[in-house]
Amino acid sequence: MRQLIVPSVCLALLATTALAQTPPPPPAIGVTAPTAWGQQADIQGIVKAFKMTPVGDLEGMILTDGTEVHVPPHLSSLLATVVRPGEAVRVLGWRGSVPNFIVATSLTGQRGQSVVDQGPPPPGTMPPPPPPGQPAPGAQQATVQGRVQQVLHGPAGDVNGALLDDGTTIKVPPPLRWQASSGLQPGQVVTVQGWVLSNAYGRVVDAQTIGAGPMQLTQAPRPDGAPPPPPGMAPPPAPPTVGAAPPPPPAAAQ
Repeated sequence: MRQLIVPSVCLALLATTALAQTPPPPPAIGVTAPTAWGQQADIQGIVKAFKMTPVGDLEGMILTDGTEVHVPPHLSSLLATVVRPGEAVRVLGWRGSVPNFIVATSLTGQRGQSVVDQGPPPPGTMPPPPPPGQPAPGAQQATVQGRVQQVLHGPAGDVNGALLDDGTTIKVPPPLRWQASSGLQPGQVVTVQGWVLSNAYGRVVDAQTIGAGPMQLTQAPRPDGAPPPPPGMAPPPAPPTVGAAPPPPPAAAQ
């Protein structure tokens, strides 16, 4: 019986070729991955502005050519040390379903520093977000008006806010997105009421009402499910308790 003897050098070459043809896995970004990742991306550009979360962390950036780059919030402090607005950056990652949208897996700034996403940190290592409907520490109630410069998206390609022409980030909560999406168009002037937070990264508004003008505001539902009151009106009274005595009749006029 003849035996086929393959030199070890050939085996090493075959293994190397197989490894080179193996596609890289999708990036670990700490959220549910989209149904299908797009093509790999390797781009360079100039940072125009940061994207912010409602609590003031960074979740990406906008380049001067309009490219939107998503970076998970747990890399917020690292991202701020690697790049700044006005600096050049190289981005490696994956293209999403939205045009000009990239989920970054690594970034390298013009000063030679890099940040690589290794997945989310262990539970309990980051402070929890505030409960729904509660403001971030330091946020103040205010009304902001400006012109939409660019619509913003989440890692799955969903619309979740806008960047105004003055650099303010508007974050829209999920119950409000489907109603406000028609007004979040580039060039549209919007009026937003909500919790405004400013820090070293910029300014962000956690929107509670949004519309094309002061009289056309759309309000987000309250966390308890009750409809929000009209602007300037007191909240509706609580429903009567089952079994409680009815209120006394009004006194007769004298």
